[in-house]
Amino acid sequence: MSGKKEKIFLKEAQRVAFDYKHRATIRFNISRYEAAFEKGKARYKDLELARDKAAFIKRKVLAGLPEFLEEFEKNAITNGSEVFWANDSDEAGNIILKIIKETDAQTVVKSKSMTTEEVELNKRLEKAGINSIETDLGEFIVQVAGEKPYHIVTPAMHKSKKDIAALFHKKFATPVDASPEEMTSFVRQKLRKTFRTAKVGITGANFLLAKEGAIALTENEGNGFMSYSFPKVHIVLAGIEKILPSLQDLDLMWPLLSAHGTGQKVTVYNSVVFGPGKEVEPDGPERMVIILLDNGRSHLYNLPEQSEALACIRCGACLNACPIYRNVGGYTYNSVYSGPIGSVITPHFKGLREYQHLSFASSLCGKCGEVCPVKIPLPALLLKNRRDVVVGKMRPKMERMVMKGMEHGLSSRWLMDSGGGGFKNFAAKLTGINTFVGPNREFPDFSRLSFSKQWKIKNK
Repeated sequence: MSGKKEKIFLKEAQRVAFDYKHRATIRFNISRYEAAFEKGKARYKDLELARDKAAFIKRKVLAGLPEFLEEFEKNAITNGSEVFWANDSDEAGNIILKIIKETDAQTVVKSKSMTTEEVELNKRLEKAGINSIETDLGEFIVQVAGEKPYHIVTPAMHKSKKDIAALFHKKFATPVDASPEEMTSFVRQKLRKTFRTAKVGITGANFLLAKEGAIALTENEGNGFMSYSFPKVHIVLAGIEKILPSLQDLDLMWPLLSAHGTGQKVTVYNSVVFGPGKEVEPDGPERMVIILLDNGRSHLYNLPEQSEALACIRCGACLNACPIYRNVGGYTYNSVYSGPIGSVITPHFKGLREYQHLSFASSLCGKCGEVCPVKIPLPALLLKNRRDVVVGKMRPKMERMVMKGMEHGLSSRWLMDSGGGGFKNFAAKLTGINTFVGPNREFPDFSRLSFSKQWKIKNK
């Protein structure tokens, strides 16, 4: 039998794929991204060379990941930061809760961070009676709506400006026809006081710089900057794969991340944080804590064929290019990381047997691999996941029997030609094969010409 999560995925995919309002919203928002992405790529004299360099650096990091992490830890501590290692979500959550309680904080401000989503930090803080405020506009919108991020770069991609105006009108009594500028101004004013009064700020890190022991953040709103500059305690939660050798690599990585993530030449705010504020500095946190999160990454790292997925810089380009993601949407994956990269890494982060179906949620068109700025061969990695699932006999028994029969039938020219189109169409209707494509599509008729005749005609 299929697993529970797979059944939920299939049910949601069927529903969302034929939700035409949702599809129109996603296509409109992604079309705007595509236009910006084309301009972003056009700014490069040699984009392929830049991608080759970025791919080389990230593979260099993976080849020596333990050494780079130790170097980062040593230099971060020298800078005055505290460094903790978290094996899983529980350890990360417990470390963060302990620090917040030591600070006697009731409210924390939080910039956009997929790793905090990964460990369900907001849920943990709420349970502990701590108010966690998302300060990124997109994250703030989905938090107000009681939802999770829809996309790793654009959390509220699934909402139109009309949807957001209606949400704000309901929650904050703002005008029901408020413009995007008016809604942004409202959120800015609402958050400004929170930034000034919060004792703890939590961020992720786009990159960890081994040589400098520093973190690099890139953003468009300034909320990340304020999340660590106003509060007295700055907590950083970052995956162990975020390492770069040094500060010098940012001149390549930041523009690539911007071009592929949003189409920009460079994002509006780019910060490098070397540690807590020094005595001679009037601003900045008094304490900086960096938590290096494993949470399944070591398991993936130790798989020689699939570990390459850890080179990802979380630009989101593969999601925007994927025809499956564009039709079933981010929530259908029921995972923090969706789209092609999520389908590759989630089964290894959270269990191959339980999340195996994600690796089959791909048309294998190859577009995700084409757009990846660090040249991760995503289609090949999806196939390797599928192979491991099949070899491990994790697919339903009936499916394995059908696939075995198809292997036998498709490898025989005689069997392919036998029966005739009329008989095959009759048999298809008799066996209810249309259930495989759902009620909104019709299974196509078989040609009345044999496979051999079609082959000869096509290859004349």
